[in-house]
Amino acid sequence: MLSHARVVVIGGGVMGCSLLYHLTRLGWVDVVLVEKNELTAGSTWHAAGLCTHFAHSPSIMQMRAHSVQLYRSDLTEETGSPVSFHQCGALRVTRSTDRMDEFCQVQGLGRYAGFDFHILTPAELSLLYPLASLDKLLGAIYEPDDGYVDPSQATHAMAAGARSAGATIYRHNPVESIERSESGEWHIHTRNGEVVCETIVNAAGTWSYEVGKMMGIELPIVPMLHQYLVTDAVPALAELDRELPIIRDPEESWYVRQERDGFIIGPYEREGEPWSIDGVPPDFGMELLPPALERVEDIVVCAVERVPTLAEAGIKSIVNGPITFTPDAGPLVGPAFGLCNAWLLTGSSMGVMEGGGAGRFLAEWIVGDEPPMDALAVDPRRFGAFADRDYRIARAIESFGQQFGIHYPYEERPAGRPKRMTPIHGELEQRGAVFGAAYGWERPNWFAPPGQSPESTLSFRRANWFDQVGAECCAVRDSVGLADMSAFSKFEICGAGAETFIASLGANRAPPHIGDIALTHVLTPSGGILSEFTITRLGADRYYLISAAAAERQDLDLLRSRSVHWSDLSVRCVTAEHGVLSVMGPQSRHLLARLTDADLGDSAFPWFTCQTINVAGVPVCAMRVSYVGELGWELHHPMLQQPRLFAALVQESQSLDATLFGAFAMNSMRLEKGYRAWGLDLTTERTPLEAGLGSLVKLDDRDFIGRSALIERSNTEKHMALLEISADGPDPFYLHPVFADDQVVGLVTSGTFGHRTQKKLALAYLDYDSATIHGKSLMTEILGEHWPTNILDEPPYDPGNRRIRA
Repeated sequence: MLSHARVVVIGGGVMGCSLLYHLTRLGWVDVVLVEKNELTAGSTWHAAGLCTHFAHSPSIMQMRAHSVQLYRSDLTEETGSPVSFHQCGALRVTRSTDRMDEFCQVQGLGRYAGFDFHILTPAELSLLYPLASLDKLLGAIYEPDDGYVDPSQATHAMAAGARSAGATIYRHNPVESIERSESGEWHIHTRNGEVVCETIVNAAGTWSYEVGKMMGIELPIVPMLHQYLVTDAVPALAELDRELPIIRDPEESWYVRQERDGFIIGPYEREGEPWSIDGVPPDFGMELLPPALERVEDIVVCAVERVPTLAEAGIKSIVNGPITFTPDAGPLVGPAFGLCNAWLLTGSSMGVMEGGGAGRFLAEWIVGDEPPMDALAVDPRRFGAFADRDYRIARAIESFGQQFGIHYPYEERPAGRPKRMTPIHGELEQRGAVFGAAYGWERPNWFAPPGQSPESTLSFRRANWFDQVGAECCAVRDSVGLADMSAFSKFEICGAGAETFIASLGANRAPPHIGDIALTHVLTPSGGILSEFTITRLGADRYYLISAAAAERQDLDLLRSRSVHWSDLSVRCVTAEHGVLSVMGPQSRHLLARLTDADLGDSAFPWFTCQTINVAGVPVCAMRVSYVGELGWELHHPMLQQPRLFAALVQESQSLDATLFGAFAMNSMRLEKGYRAWGLDLTTERTPLEAGLGSLVKLDDRDFIGRSALIERSNTEKHMALLEISADGPDPFYLHPVFADDQVVGLVTSGTFGHRTQKKLALAYLDYDSATIHGKSLMTEILGEHWPTNILDEPPYDPGNRRIRA
């Protein structure tokens, strides 16, 4: 064995071999892959090989599209190895009006991404799939570029391509232990010897949980058993002059694809079966589990009713093997939390479908030191310590059963919850809170009034919470509202080097004086927005940083990695120690004045400053900031004293016609102000200048990561705009394409109905090139229809900020 390598990839399935292949294509040839069995062992070898462009995330859609392109032509052309890709197309059929809305939503995203999706009537479906029964169908979506590949051939082709470029692959060589030396190198002990490397990648698939334990991390992964049936020959297929498309029925939870002169039928039961949750048997490799047809026979019957010719086929074999699931069924692609030069490429329940693209995605991230696209949907750090054993099992079972579930906007799935609750959770629940989950925290989305069920209906159009959210917004506008915002990620930076560290962190200057607040964006090397922090200076050498709930692990990694050159610096995550109650509205000063002796007047307590005061006897870090466009304060307080503070605020607000408000109302109000949201409007793909945040970019004599790239990209034609969309159509939410005449010129990143302004609003990145947008009428496509759209020159609600600064 080689004793040293730049990168060691553990796992020889489609994911690991794809990464190895793409690393060599980027010039990294001192790379090694170790596999405990044969290549493809575990899940790859028995996969059905389906490939699709269909996705609800632009990054995952692009990832899947690269897999298709790689398997369809690129891989064979580059390596000479066959992969047997069949571009037969794919259909999804439905009897559901909501599903038709979902199809239109994905079609719109595909228009922006450059992929061709067709919405079909039943009659058009029949022409493509003459063997299908049309009973009760409303329509279908057709993906002509989809198909299937031979998983083993594709994996071996990528392995051959990597070998030819200089990579080394060791089979039948299980990893037995992993250590990290004081110098930062990884020591990987295998059956056949030790290899030392700079960078380690866990691509072990079925065994990734065990490899993660060796690395020192707990991965939220559960193997689930998936069965599919292979049929004998079907006479009706011989009469066709072409291969049938793959067909899926999401409501009945099955797929069918042609397999030579027969079929493969793949059912997903609603209550899936976990397998080897705490460790795969050591001798397991390329084996299958005994068939359990009784678990899926009702779904197979549904498939036969939709494709009656299946009844003519006998069952040749039943494949029952494990595939890995994460809590949201998305893959883990990115850094391993808390570890240096350690990466994950695993957890995909659609490994072959995503493998080609995921390998390239991670290779470019490792080589370029930043993700090639927005990584939020796949970054492993989207799960925290809350994703414990019970959680990952419950969510894996749910995700398996929802493999074909409709992806509604604002959907909150219940499995594994609750996990993280604030001390006032019970009080909020009694007052009608309908909770969502934000990085494990239970956070109110809206509050059901007496007599209304505290549950959200799911729809692509207006749901049952619409009117009540409007009432919350108007109460905040007219009086005062209270919100629990404790889910924010929170960090303390302390030490003699704190001032210089904060000054170097992002594109904005650090807050200069104690009590000052600044909003800064930490950039990638290419100038994209990696993170957004609200930074408060609490002392000469002490700072308090707040960021998005979902960014907790990512931002802790970021702060730790960028602080390594400051020996006199402490970085600490204090999320669970501090609660946050938001008091917003024109009566917020009046309410707080009843509970504190502090002077809250505008001159004594200016906008965007912080003071430590007592409110109802509770010490709070009171920050005069607002994400809703109203006068207000965030009260950061010891979490254990939250019930006392909340009770006092509620008691004193009773005479002020106050309200409790949730995340849905906050989203509506922030869009009326044109405020950007990290993870939606602000991602690594766009710079602060492109996002319209030039006032927060200070190109002085400071040096910060991404500075030169930010300057180079300052003349880009793509910028964010606030849009008003025709009142006649459905409310916008996200990922709607924007058209100038018949040309796609942008994509909505977030949208909603503004209740205070009675306008449908959206933020979108638009191509401002004069040839594409100027002088042309804009239209936004929402659920398959185009709606007139105007660019707003200023926010429609209080553009002069008089209310905030009152």
